[in-house]
Amino acid sequence: MAGIYIHIPFCKQACHYCNFHFSTSLAMKNDFTAALLKEISLRADYLENELVETIYFGGGTPSLLAEGEILEILQSIREHFKIDAAAEITLEANPDDVDPPKLACWKNAGINRLSLGVQSFFGEDLLWMNRAHDEKQAVRSVLDAQSAGLDNISIDLIYGLPDMTDERWKKNTTTAVSLGVPHLSCYALTVEPKTALQKKIKLGKMPDIVQEDQARQFLEGIQWLEESGYQQYEISNFALRGKRSRHNSAYWQSGKYLGLGPSAHSFNGTTRQWNVAHNARYIRSLNQNELCFEIETLKPADRLNEYIMTSLRTMEGLDLQYVLRTFGPEKKNLLEKNASRYISADQMTGNDEKLILTRAGKLFADGISAALFFE
Repeated sequence: MAGIYIHIPFCKQACHYCNFHFSTSLAMKNDFTAALLKEISLRADYLENELVETIYFGGGTPSLLAEGEILEILQSIREHFKIDAAAEITLEANPDDVDPPKLACWKNAGINRLSLGVQSFFGEDLLWMNRAHDEKQAVRSVLDAQSAGLDNISIDLIYGLPDMTDERWKKNTTTAVSLGVPHLSCYALTVEPKTALQKKIKLGKMPDIVQEDQARQFLEGIQWLEESGYQQYEISNFALRGKRSRHNSAYWQSGKYLGLGPSAHSFNGTTRQWNVAHNARYIRSLNQNELCFEIETLKPADRLNEYIMTSLRTMEGLDLQYVLRTFGPEKKNLLEKNASRYISADQMTGNDEKLILTRAGKLFADGISAALFFE
């Protein structure tokens, strides 16, 4: 199973917390689309004719693309890659871009899954984050998508804002559940470097996050959503039965994927490469029929460490038999030995087949993974 990710590097405005690659100027959008089509043709051999089962438009804000641009991009991908007839094709969209005519266009273009950047159903939260939509648009975007027949919907929600009460966080989750949204991605607010949020906190213009509050809201969210029938199949992702993100699941299962667009990453099982995170340089190089990226050949320890990090985030956990087959008995035995202290601390369950984080262990997932890494 292979996937294709397309990074659309444009936004109407910058959210205070975001450190993804994007530009708030749309001046290069037409040139970008032409360059992206060129990159698709130049990368046609990357997946070695493997069947592509997922396509994901991320960003940035892919919902800023015109219908004709989405059609042209998907047509080019279908011409250069072998695409499964039942492929999951996701478009990230901001609620303020969603309306019935656009939804009809997206569906006509082949989009069959929407990821809506709701973040919160409270106006004060959205203003604090500098989002472009309001709380009414957040709800309306879901209802309009469902009316258009695009009911395979995921929404993003952020918890752990400095002034977010537990009651407000619960209202966000219950609103999503009441709307019948089958998939939720719930993220703790993080203070990323070189963001407006980091600068404002440093200057004392915004309060800093409180990790204890975030930890409590993380656990509360798990409880509330599981009570409503959602599976926490990955630390930040919850789905009703049959509604997992197939694209993201492939990342966590070490599947191959091609990343297109500025800053996009690709992985073919042995190497990882990433495109230049600069729109003008990306366009200029492709105008000269050249790809502009850096590449890293992954050593066995790198591949094992990536597997440890991604698999422990999932409800299926780390497959020790896969480690045995792929990396050998020495690595499996040492991994079991190093994991024993987390099993003793009730942060992990383990046997000869699996290592799985407990609910308490999920609070320390990154630290536990790092402690299990191999040199």
